[in-house]
Amino acid sequence: MMRLNKFIAHYTTYSRREADQAILDGYVRIDGEIEKNPALQVDERKADVSISGNKVTPQDQFTVIVYNKPRGELVTKKDPQGRKTIYDSLSKTYRHFIPVGRLDFASEGLLLLTDASRVATALMTSKMERVYRIKIKGSVSEGMKIAIGEGLELEDASAGAHEHAEAGPMSFAPFYAYQVQKDQGDYSILKVAIGEGQNRELRRFFAHFGAEIVDLKRLSFGGIHLNNLPTGKVRFLERAEYTSLRTFVDGIERTATLREKQLKSSQSAFGKEKGNSEKKEYSKERTGSGEKGAFGNSMNKTEKPVFTKEKAKPEKRTFVKDKNKSKGNAMSDGLGTNKYNPAKKYAMGGRKK
Repeated sequence: MMRLNKFIAHYTTYSRREADQAILDGYVRIDGEIEKNPALQVDERKADVSISGNKVTPQDQFTVIVYNKPRGELVTKKDPQGRKTIYDSLSKTYRHFIPVGRLDFASEGLLLLTDASRVATALMTSKMERVYRIKIKGSVSEGMKIAIGEGLELEDASAGAHEHAEAGPMSFAPFYAYQVQKDQGDYSILKVAIGEGQNRELRRFFAHFGAEIVDLKRLSFGGIHLNNLPTGKVRFLERAEYTSLRTFVDGIERTATLREKQLKSSQSAFGKEKGNSEKKEYSKERTGSGEKGAFGNSMNKTEKPVFTKEKAKPEKRTFVKDKNKSKGNAMSDGLGTNKYNPAKKYAMGGRKK
């Protein structure tokens, strides 16, 4: 789903302002009806939008770029305080690209951007493996290791959050993997892999243990790696990366279509059941239980997950070098990704109970 004005700006030569004006002037129709709300949410896969009688046709093709974000840039279009944003550094060609998630002002590394909102949404809401290298003050405690393997529930996750963030609860899923690369006592360096992208998630996690993150760099996202891309530079995805991404996005959209069909089918079945029940005379006891049973059965069908494996909690996995393998292979094997397959299980060894 995306705003109507954004939809028009994406798939025509109109700018966002020109799209707004065309909508407000009554030149835009949806399903044959004039629409004057630029903020209306439309489904880009199904929307029948026209401007002055000319249909707006979404393109199936999309572009994704990898940007090596430096520290000191915000991932936003504009900043009220006048601080530098990624769009100040990026070419104007990418002005309309959507960032996949966020890296805060003090963080650096891999940031994906795309010109397709459906691709951005699919990636942001996925459990794709995000890999980071972080430097923290102090040593890695046993409590940290246990929480990394088992997850963490906090009633107040304000530590490590932005200065003006409100206090509130936060849940941290178990990490997919971690490796302590240095533990010097006064500071430590870790490589970690997580499957979520909550606001300042890693900073909040380690702040709970009194460890401030002083350096944070994202190295990869779902199998797309930073590699040797210089800071502040951009690269396009390689052919194999595009193929994997398209397979993933198509799978997500097929799942959404299937769920919609299941929902309509269950609603139709429930309507027929309700219609039949109204023709009979039920006692008070039978009416209560009968309605509950029909509703329960119809809902069970719509709530059945398609990617059932995705809900399984990942087990703890550490990056251990295999003496029988070369150094390079050991690291790549230790930090495997699911290559845009959210249903894939990770081979992670036993988790602490």
